[in-house]
Amino acid sequence: MTVRSGPIYENRVFVEPESLGDYEAWADKQAARARNTAGIVEVALFDIGQDDQGRPGRVCQFTLEDDEALEKFVDGLATELEAEALDRFGAAISWQERILREDEFRELPAGEMPVCLNCGAHLRGQYCGNCGQRGRSRLISLWELIRDAFGDLFELDSRLWQTLVPLMIRPGRLTHDYLQGRRARYMPPFRMYLVLSLLFFVVAFFDPRETFGILYEPQTLEDIEEEERREAADVAEEVRRDLAEEGIIIGGPGESDEPGEETTDGLNIRINGEDGAESGCKVDDFSISGPEWLQRRLTPERLVHICEQIKKDQGRQFLQNLYDNVPIALIVLLPIMAFVLKALYPLSRRYYVEHLLFFVHFHAFMFLILTLQILISRLNAALPTPEAIGVLLIVAASFYVPVYLFVAMRRVYAQGRLLTTAKYVVLTVSYLAGFTMTMLGAVTMAAFSV
Repeated sequence: MTVRSGPIYENRVFVEPESLGDYEAWADKQAARARNTAGIVEVALFDIGQDDQGRPGRVCQFTLEDDEALEKFVDGLATELEAEALDRFGAAISWQERILREDEFRELPAGEMPVCLNCGAHLRGQYCGNCGQRGRSRLISLWELIRDAFGDLFELDSRLWQTLVPLMIRPGRLTHDYLQGRRARYMPPFRMYLVLSLLFFVVAFFDPRETFGILYEPQTLEDIEEEERREAADVAEEVRRDLAEEGIIIGGPGESDEPGEETTDGLNIRINGEDGAESGCKVDDFSISGPEWLQRRLTPERLVHICEQIKKDQGRQFLQNLYDNVPIALIVLLPIMAFVLKALYPLSRRYYVEHLLFFVHFHAFMFLILTLQILISRLNAALPTPEAIGVLLIVAASFYVPVYLFVAMRRVYAQGRLLTTAKYVVLTVSYLAGFTMTMLGAVTMAAFSV
């Protein structure tokens, strides 16, 4: 016997405890009204417990005759009920709705029913209701394999585009919808974060000459040596200039230390180049105050070793270690900033993980905007377009980031402009401080890993 029920329109409501009695009386009245409406087969009301905020939940399901009755109901009575509920109860309720359908299946004895090859559950349709795997055993074709791999990329209604578009142009929308329970239409937050971060680092640090070197004409030894000398000279000069401004290096190229000259207090590191009178690295008048475990690790011998290793390969290994540590530093930054949000919104009744979700989405947006800026810069250099256009787009994207953060805070936490502005300033300062700390940590770890 074939079994099939009509579509079900369901609204799920969580009510503040003090308004529960009024809502239940109103819902019973509307259910009686709906039972007398053409096209509605059945109306059911039931309790679903409490949400994470302690609000009791109620569900009302309307079983319709067919899709035509469903369309009339959604355009008519359902819209009226939602508007009346929100107008009457306002912020005392949260209103969610969805449409349920039952797959068509043929009732068979349990022994004759097909089972899922993945989890063993009985199948009652094309897909397993327990694990979601498709209920067939034949090998897939090459075209199906390609479609599974790239389907989300080229289908305009896929979860990929339904996630990236609001992430880019609707600040705070993903976080707000996720916290309201509308999640199935979007990519999971941490998966999106990992995908966009991977895309950013591939775009930012991908060098086609290193990966596809066979496709390029080889450089002569003289060209390579000349290029390396120029790069080394530029890097060394920039490092000397920056460190000299900080008072860390005394005596640049062309200057020498007199035997009787007094040295400055603190840490004095010199890396003598090819033109210097000496070779190697020196650490003079080294002293550091701090915990004992730090003093045991920051020894003059270890600093000399790090200096010599960096000089040996002109800092290549150091930069590679730094590239590897930056993603970890950004992940460490996420829980730190979530603590800041938790402190800024102590009365929001939100869990720590909800604040963490806000920054997961914001960092995903940052990776996306930085990737677009890099691509715009490269396309502007490769195509015969005015340079001002690319610069204008990059600058506009840079100004969009702080605006995005402010609007996202307003949408997710729903506070006034003045209060949000004050918290925005505190959050921005805290973010810059946290970013600086984590990046310094990444630099330190990269240096001690060479």
